[in-house]
Amino acid sequence: MKTAIELLEMLGQTAVQLVIQPFYYIAVVFIILQYMRQIKMERQMFAVKLHSWPKLVFKALVAGLLVGIVVSIAGAFIGVALTGEAVIWLWVIAAILMLIRIRYLCFAYSAGVITILQWVLGFTPLSERSDSLGAIAASLAGIDAAGLLVLVAILHLAEAVLVRSQGSRLATPLFLEGKRGKLVGGYMLQGFWPVPLLMLVPTAASGASTLSLPWTTLFGADLSQGWTFVALPMIIGFTEMTRSLLPKDKAKHAAKGLLLYSICLAGAAMLAWYQPMLLPVAGLVSLLLHEAIIWRSQIIEAAQSPLYVHDSRGLRILDIVPGTPAETMGLVAGEIVHKVNGVRVKTKEELYEALVLNSAFCKLEVLNLAGEIKFAQRARFAGEHHQLGVILAPDEQANYYASAGPASLLALLRSYRASNRRGGKIEKAEY
Repeated sequence: MKTAIELLEMLGQTAVQLVIQPFYYIAVVFIILQYMRQIKMERQMFAVKLHSWPKLVFKALVAGLLVGIVVSIAGAFIGVALTGEAVIWLWVIAAILMLIRIRYLCFAYSAGVITILQWVLGFTPLSERSDSLGAIAASLAGIDAAGLLVLVAILHLAEAVLVRSQGSRLATPLFLEGKRGKLVGGYMLQGFWPVPLLMLVPTAASGASTLSLPWTTLFGADLSQGWTFVALPMIIGFTEMTRSLLPKDKAKHAAKGLLLYSICLAGAAMLAWYQPMLLPVAGLVSLLLHEAIIWRSQIIEAAQSPLYVHDSRGLRILDIVPGTPAETMGLVAGEIVHKVNGVRVKTKEELYEALVLNSAFCKLEVLNLAGEIKFAQRARFAGEHHQLGVILAPDEQANYYASAGPASLLALLRSYRASNRRGGKIEKAEY
C-alpha cells in the first residue's frame, strides 16, 4: 500500500513537470498548424469543408493521451534510464532537422542522430573538459541511447496501430500532377499525435524513492539506489501520398511498414543494450530503415497506374463531401458514375445537364470498386450540393493542384499557396 501511494505521489509530481514543460505545447501548436493548413487546402481546391481542424486536434490529443498511458505503463516494466536532458536533446535535434524537412520531426531521426553522435564522442576527449563544451559532451554521453531507441520502437508500434485504425479518416483528397504532366486525383494521409509520457527511471538524485517495486524491469535496471518518474513529451505522426490506392488500403500498407520498422529497431536496440559496440549499428537502423520504408512506398506508387482518373466508362469519384446526398446514397471514393437519370456521362458538363433533367429526383448507375453496376437514387431538395456532394477526379478545366514536394519548417510557417493555372502555365506550390 505504501508503495502504491508513493507511485501515485511521484506520478502527480511528474505530471506537473509535464504541464510546465514547453515541448508538449510546441507539439500541439505544430499539429494545429498542420491541420489548419490541410483545411485551407481543401477549401481552396474544392470550395467545401471536408474536415474540421478543432475536431482533428481534439481526437489527436485524446489518442495521444491514451498512447502515452499505455507506453508509460510498458516503460515501467522495461527500465529505460532516460532523463530530462534526453528530452531536450531529442527536441533540439528534431527542431534542427525540421529546418530541412518537416517529416524529420519523427524521433526516429533524432534518436538515431543522438546514438551516432554519442558513439563518435567516445573517440574524443570532449567529455573530460571542464568548460561548457565539456558539459554538453558529458550530457550527450550520459544518455541511455539503447533505451532511447527502444522507446522510439515502442512509439512506432503505437503509431502503426493509430495509422491502421485512423489513417483513412485523416485522408485529404488532392489534385496532383501525374507522370506525363496530366492532373490526376490522389490523397494525402497525414496524422500527428502528441504523446505525454511519464517514464519510470532509476536515479540516486535527491527526491528519488528508495522503496522496492514488486516487479523487475526487462533490462534489469538497478532501482535499489532510487527511482523516479521523468516527463517525456513526445510526438508521433506520419505523412503518405497515394495516387493508386484507396485511403484505407494505403493506411494498411503504411501500418505494415511501421510495424516492421518497430520490430527491427527494437531488436537492434536490445542487441545494442547487451553489446554496446553495436550502438552505431542500431542508430543507423533507426535512420536508414525509416528512410527505406518511405522509399519503398514511393517506389510502389511509381510502379502503379493512377486510380483517380476518368475513363470511357464515366466519371471517377475522388471523394464524398460529408453530410451530402452522395453520402446518404452510399457512394464511395474510387467508384465511377456511369449514368445519371439514364444518360451516359463522361464530363462534368454532361453530369450537370443530366441532373437538371429531373430537378426533384435523381437516379444513378455507378460502377463499384469491383466493376459491377449498382443503382443509387434519391429525391433532390432545394439548397443541396449542386453535384450531389461528389468530388470528381480532375479534368483539363481544373484550376488548382498541389505538388508533392518536400516542405521545411520555414515553408510551413508561410501561408500555403495552392497552384493556379494562369495563361496555360501551372505554378506549383509545395506542402
